[in-house]
Amino acid sequence: MGVTERELTSPWEGVVAAPAGGSDIGVLVLAGSSGRIERERARIFARHGFAALAIRWFGGPGQPQGICEVPLETFVLAVDFLRRSGARRIGILGTSKGAEAALLTAVHDRRVDVAIALSPTSRVWCNIGPGRDGALRPYRSSWTWRGRPLPFVPMDDRWTAAESDKGPSAIRPWYELSERTYAHLLEAATIPVETARADLLLVASGDDAMWPSLPFAHQLVRRRMSAAATVRLIACDDAGHRPRLPDEGPAPASPHFEYGGTPEADALLGKAAWPHVLGALRGGSPPDTSGDGEPDVCGDSERPRRARRLP
Repeated sequence: MGVTERELTSPWEGVVAAPAGGSDIGVLVLAGSSGRIERERARIFARHGFAALAIRWFGGPGQPQGICEVPLETFVLAVDFLRRSGARRIGILGTSKGAEAALLTAVHDRRVDVAIALSPTSRVWCNIGPGRDGALRPYRSSWTWRGRPLPFVPMDDRWTAAESDKGPSAIRPWYELSERTYAHLLEAATIPVETARADLLLVASGDDAMWPSLPFAHQLVRRRMSAAATVRLIACDDAGHRPRLPDEGPAPASPHFEYGGTPEADALLGKAAWPHVLGALRGGSPPDTSGDGEPDVCGDSERPRRARRLP
């Protein structure tokens, strides 16, 4: 399938990739805390028939330099862009902090038809990096809506990494400690996904070393079930924080962070999730919501696992 590509410089830096003949399905593609424009992922979606918009949502001109009080209107504006470009069905796919943004945008903008959250959180967390004022502390919300910061969970700075100071760190225990320390703030900071009109597809990993994405995903599932709303969870015990979709190579190693998983498990999870991603964007039959709350489970050739259906 022929693909066209166009660079954007306003209202954000980004790229639009689409089939040469256009598409009435648009997908907003969001990176996590890397801050990059997910160009290759947008191209993959375009090759499968979608109009894909990938943007830099922080760190660019006129934006907060970190994930600090980022206006959710940033993503609403991207939905506007896709609608003006001819998309009648809108999806948002985000990874990690991008998944947090995708879920929150689906809550606040009822034009979103499906939110696909890779390595999601169930809560709003504090800033990562500085805001427009250049300050890192005190902690502030990652997001605002209509000018007001969303309730958030701060980090407990008493935590120290167990690994050598010279090696990459697994910071999942930091998030888990912060949840215990600030337990009284969790409910206010919970993302109310049960109110979103959009279908939800969650992709999470048991060996995520950045934050507990699989427990977070189960929390999101329970909230959706409480409202009898559609949701599906695809999970893999052995994968880490960065599932890889088909046609994507292994994610590069980081000198700073441990992500968990293995390249093989990360690819396996992406492969298992991919048909559900395509189906959700195309608006196929809704997820099965009559099951027992268990995820679809991906396994490997050495340790096959029984797939179980999620409500």
